Amino acid sequence: MMAWEPLAEFMARGGVVIWVIAGLSVATLAVAMWKAWRLALTGAWGGGRTEEALALWARGDAGDAQELLGARRSLRARLAHAAMGAARAMPEDAAREETLRIARGLLAEARAGLRALELSATIAPLLGLLGTVLGMIAAFQALQEAGAQADPATLAGGIWEALLTTAAGMTVAIAASLALSWFEGVTDRLAHDMEDIATRVFLGRVGGAK
Repeated sequence: MMAWEPLAEFMARGGVVIWVIAGLSVATLAVAMWKAWRLALTGAWGGGRTEEALALWARGDAGDAQELLGARRSLRARLAHAAMGAARAMPEDAAREETLRIARGLLAEARAGLRALELSATIAPLLGLLGTVLGMIAAFQALQEAGAQADPATLAGGIWEALLTTAAGMTVAIAASLALSWFEGVTDRLAHDMEDIATRVFLGRVGGAK
């Protein structure tokens, strides 16, 4: 019980805005955890089987390469499988267009949720600033009502309480920005790998994959 008292006092001093920021922090954490889980589920940090399949494709074992990738759920494997199928069934220009279309869809899937983190990083400090402005207004109103009897300590207390929301908002924004930068790095790497996979598939086609 004692451990919760400082937190409860912090939330009480921050006013309504601090509760909004707290809710935003919970939502940001939930999105970040969901995003990490989704990327892990779609093999964002894998790719070993895709490399094996590409090696088979380059040797001309197109059927074995596609079979190896058929049940894989990773984004790289799904693109390689689709590119191989298109390369075998379509003229080259059409196959490239189809591969590009599929790659765009897979990248959109990989980037899902990033806009929410970006929004959190943008509005959290603004909410903190709003809370500070409202707190400062209340502090100066109290100072005006006190008139000549005003206590500087009371004003100082009101100001530091108002600044709590700015600190909270910046904390959430920093965490959201770090998560966003990390996930963007992962998706950028995926985009690079997908481009490399498509190139190798079509080079293998030229080399005689059947």
